[in-house]
Amino acid sequence: MTGPVIPKGIARVEIDAPETPETIVFVLLHNLSMLAFTSAIEALRIANQLTGKTLYRWTTMSEDGKSVRCSNGIEIGIDCALGDTPSNSRIFICSGVQPDLSTSAKVADWTRKQWRLGRTVGALCTGAYTLARAGILAGHKFTLHWENIAPFREHFPDLTPVEQLYTIDNRVMTCGGGAAATDLFLKLIYETHGPVLSQAVLNMCLHSVQRSETDRQQSSTSASIGVRNEKLVRIIAHFEEHLEDHVNLDIATEELGVSRRQMERLFRHHLNTTPKKYLQDLRLQRGRILLAETDMPVVDVAAACGYDSAAYFSKRFREAFGMSPHKFSAGGG
Repeated sequence: MTGPVIPKGIARVEIDAPETPETIVFVLLHNLSMLAFTSAIEALRIANQLTGKTLYRWTTMSEDGKSVRCSNGIEIGIDCALGDTPSNSRIFICSGVQPDLSTSAKVADWTRKQWRLGRTVGALCTGAYTLARAGILAGHKFTLHWENIAPFREHFPDLTPVEQLYTIDNRVMTCGGGAAATDLFLKLIYETHGPVLSQAVLNMCLHSVQRSETDRQQSSTSASIGVRNEKLVRIIAHFEEHLEDHVNLDIATEELGVSRRQMERLFRHHLNTTPKKYLQDLRLQRGRILLAETDMPVVDVAAACGYDSAAYFSKRFREAFGMSPHKFSAGGG
């Protein structure tokens, strides 16, 4: 068991310590996001430091008890292999890139057992893959990193993740990874120990504001493209929602209440491109994500990106990324 870590510090928050510290179990999978893991665990460390009390204990587990290498190449030591957990544990599966390859039946089975024992289970970044394979997510609100939502839906078509910072749904807690892990754990600190401590932890993390559970992971369309034109933003949102469909731009203009000429002018003036090219780029980016994060055949990826022909998709992919989708999928990217 790791912790408590209570170094001396100037900042101080006086609260009554619980009789039994809360235990957080982090199950680390290979290629996990180090940013998501450290964003979570540092919030707990700082809560202990600020109060000078053992509010939280934590431990790290891996499938075999051996060290785990993060997606950035840094290796993290592990306390123990999968095993028994205290009854008051909250368990978080920490994953990252290529989650379909990092998740194993053994970890999923262990997670399901913990759930059935009444533990709270959670996931950081792409850990939702493990919860899905454990059969825990059906009927629950959950999320994962936005880049992995499309591949996740291909793997688990009966499950629907939400694109928001984090979710708390009874005994299921998930976050999109990165700094969103700080937001999730600040929320947990707030619920257990109140606003004074959670605000103090936020300040120590130099986290400018406590973001809401329902905040989006990505910037709004207008912010990401640097344009506030409502018609253009509405058109782009329509494109993003229909990447799998055959989008007829003339029909889309009727549905969106703009003329084809006006649509062309908006894209040329604000983005220096055409609607057709912008839509194609969105589809190719979706295809690149699916090829990187799933084992879907190229023909299925092409269909999932709105292409009727795998050959045409391959041609456009090669033009955009300098290699065929088959080579990219095989690790050439």
